[in-house]
Amino acid sequence: MKFLASILTTTCLASSVLAAPRNGLADRIQARSMNRGSRPLQPLPSTSDSRNNYREAEELSLNTSHVTYSSNWAGIVREQPPVAGPYTAVSATFQVPKPTAAANSRGTQAGSAWVGIDGDTYNAAILQTGVDFYVQNGKVSADAWYEWYPDYAYDFGLSVSPGDTIVAKVQALSPSQGVALIENKSTGQKASQTISAPEPTATLAGQNADWIVEDFQAGDQQVALTDFGTVTFTGAQAQGGGQNVGVQDGTIIELKQNDKVLTEVDVQSNSKFSVTYIG
Repeated sequence: MKFLASILTTTCLASSVLAAPRNGLADRIQARSMNRGSRPLQPLPSTSDSRNNYREAEELSLNTSHVTYSSNWAGIVREQPPVAGPYTAVSATFQVPKPTAAANSRGTQAGSAWVGIDGDTYNAAILQTGVDFYVQNGKVSADAWYEWYPDYAYDFGLSVSPGDTIVAKVQALSPSQGVALIENKSTGQKASQTISAPEPTATLAGQNADWIVEDFQAGDQQVALTDFGTVTFTGAQAQGGGQNVGVQDGTIIELKQNDKVLTEVDVQSNSKFSVTYIG
């Protein structure tokens, strides 16, 4: 945590990259014309697929919790904060994937990797930051953003490319104010933004710590999910009540659409796991 604390101090003192409203893919890819935003976890019933039942037993042996399903999230959520208090910070490092067009899909395809607070068992607000990645007609791009749901996401204006190593962190300063931080280790660029709750009812409870790959929302519908290969989260850590915890005791979430499981989460340690597209 000394390294991440250093990022927070350095970034807040340095001149941050100015953020601009994310008015949609039109700013980066012509086909994206509607506002981008995340949604809270959209739960789905469990599957009876034997492969996933086997995986559930395997993950339980690694001290993670059961496997659940969502139409928009994949990854790990810690649903119970430490006894002494709510989650106040979540962080991880990941490499921006190079997406490829998923089979039987047309137009722009996309996905997102991020860390955040709340959005699962408490879904009135999410403080989050991460990277979107897109593929359209073979052209690949990515951008870094921050968001306090239910407001839309905003672009950091940071240069991000597939293959770059990203350190992402959110920290709640209070239930109604927080900081989002991004560092691109591959370019040396850093950015931070202090954010306030967009409305009085959208305050944080600190009930959930999230490390997520998402099929995010553009306007009133989800984007077509791209084949993102594998996103590996390392250094996954959450803070709460003076304690530092990893993904141990978290709930594994698999993304499932049209009765088909599209992802596979593999936990390697208390601070490392991967999300692989298997669509």
